[in-house]
Amino acid sequence: MEIRNLKPEDFDDMIQLGEYAFQYCMSAEAKENARNRFKSENTWGVFDEEGRLGAKLVLLPVDIFVYGKKMPMAGIGGVATWPEYRRQGLVKELLTHSLKVMNDSGKLLSMLHPFSFPFYRKFGWEMFGEYKKYIIPTDKLPAKQVTEGTVRRDVTDIRVLNQVYEAYAAGYNGMMVRSEERWKHSILDDEGHTAVYYSPAGEPEGYLLYKAEKKELLVEEFVWLNEESRRALWTFLSNHDSMVTQTVVAQMPANDGLTYSLADPRITQELVPYGMARIVNLEGFVQEFDFQGSDKQQSWTVQVKDPYAPWNEGIWQWTLSPAGKASVAPGAPNDKVQLETDIQTLTTMMLGYKRPIELYTMGKLNGEAEAVKRLEHAIPFGQTFLLDYF
Repeated sequence: MEIRNLKPEDFDDMIQLGEYAFQYCMSAEAKENARNRFKSENTWGVFDEEGRLGAKLVLLPVDIFVYGKKMPMAGIGGVATWPEYRRQGLVKELLTHSLKVMNDSGKLLSMLHPFSFPFYRKFGWEMFGEYKKYIIPTDKLPAKQVTEGTVRRDVTDIRVLNQVYEAYAAGYNGMMVRSEERWKHSILDDEGHTAVYYSPAGEPEGYLLYKAEKKELLVEEFVWLNEESRRALWTFLSNHDSMVTQTVVAQMPANDGLTYSLADPRITQELVPYGMARIVNLEGFVQEFDFQGSDKQQSWTVQVKDPYAPWNEGIWQWTLSPAGKASVAPGAPNDKVQLETDIQTLTTMMLGYKRPIELYTMGKLNGEAEAVKRLEHAIPFGQTFLLDYF
């Protein structure tokens, strides 16, 4: 077996495998558009001795927000194997190889959408958040309110949408930085609508991506920067009351407080596990991370298990300055370990999905209680969220 980048001449084989594995059929136009956007350096495959493609995956190099800071990430998508090659360890080899590629190229994190959470946990990825989905009968929508500013429908200026999106995304851990290409080819489509809220000063401060069909409003993205924009956009949706019987809001942050503001909060809401993440380079990530400051320098001796990214495995000395900046150095075998965990737990803790004390109580983070408490104060509180799929 050989692992290598797919070449342009492998494109049709890649599409054929994707169509078979994910059970869809790509139109000739869509296939040609995909061919024009194909990037060999981001696509990897496993080939047998006769040069036939057995399995493949795609890396999506983007930045994500972590406590307001942009960090380099590689998303993994399109993982597929022909049935005759399954259960031969091909995906394991691809993932292991991809981790090395990501590390060598300076990526600090990786994310993916799993077909199976247990499968990817084996390789160091971990669930890092959920989203809320609402189904709201029209008579239970938020009350219409008079607001300052204006809502404009079908705004297509990507710069306007992205300006609002980035201001919103910076407040959540895990949100992707979107390129113009991603907006054009993965976010916006000809069947949907947009609605943008502009403040009285003319600044865009919120938007909706939605569709109206079969007596239903489907809101794919509801992004708001302040209470005024939130109220204005809900009023805009409520003004569809003569057209629809219900509104479905597909994805909202897990901590969204809509039901508290409703006259009748008994609506259908679902909490959906969404996405997995893993630290690719522990040393680089921790040193880029913005901790909470304190009145003195702190340190931890941390032992981490990560067999599929061996550059992360072992004992590490973390030293945190009063300003909240960390330095990380390899520890010695005879160092007294204060905390012990694996890369999955470390990822979910650093991204803010689970707190150190909670993980300690669950037995996922082991060691000295005092060291756990200090880490609890050092890691900021944050909310995870991800709107994108890849």
